[in-house]
Amino acid sequence: MFGVCANENWHGHNYEIFVTIKGTPDPETGFLFDVKKLSVLIRKYIIDELDHKNLNIDVPFMQGQMCSTENLAIAIWKQLAPHIPPVVQLHCIKLYETPRIFVEYFGE
Repeated sequence: MFGVCANENWHGHNYEIFVTIKGTPDPETGFLFDVKKLSVLIRKYIIDELDHKNLNIDVPFMQGQMCSTENLAIAIWKQLAPHIPPVVQLHCIKLYETPRIFVEYFGE
């Protein structure tokens, strides 16, 4: 079913992630949320948890599920959403597996 990806020694991807938030810009700053703070959240709760890891073995929030790009995008949402401040909303996780293959997840 998985062709060359059905390798007993696993296989890897260099995913690219795009996180979109939505809300009303602060009238004083013109920003929804400080992008540096958002970057720190993404790094701490997503990148540091996934980078150079075996998703099937090393990532607790992926345990017990098929590591498809679709499931990974949903798991990333669930991992990140609780840490997004209530002044904004998580809008989309866009996860590229290759330059032409990606998924977008907008929550449940």
